Amino acid sequence: MKNVKVGDQVPAITKHCTLTSMIAYAGATWDWHRLHYDHDYLKSKGLSSPVVDGQVFGAYVVQAIQDWLGEGAFISELDFRYAGLVFAEEHVQVCGEVTEVSEAGVSISLKIDVIDTNGAALRPAVTPITAKVIWR
Repeated sequence: MKNVKVGDQVPAITKHCTLTSMIAYAGATWDWHRLHYDHDYLKSKGLSSPVVDGQVFGAYVVQAIQDWLGEGAFISELDFRYAGLVFAEEHVQVCGEVTEVSEAGVSISLKIDVIDTNGAALRPAVTPITAKVIWR
């Protein structure tokens, strides 16, 4: 187990939600909802751009944690709530903090914000996020 203590910061990762990556993710997960790619459908719903599939945010959280703690870190629980839509070509940033360390593992509180090109938060995308990590 990596030496982790309460208050440690999960290094932030930034992801660019390109339409290409969104289509690749849809193919990998077999989620072909028109909300993620069909401009005529989006227009009929009053949206100007494809909406990022919410499942991808779980993958971003796992990547942030495993990039930091290593491949031996296993996310045994992940819970999150969407705070707002994220659209194609937006950038999001995942960051977090260790909130508890015990023999059973580590608890981490995280969030994902939509950010501008300078890295400033524009609005929340997913918050709160809680993750429990154990080591294999």
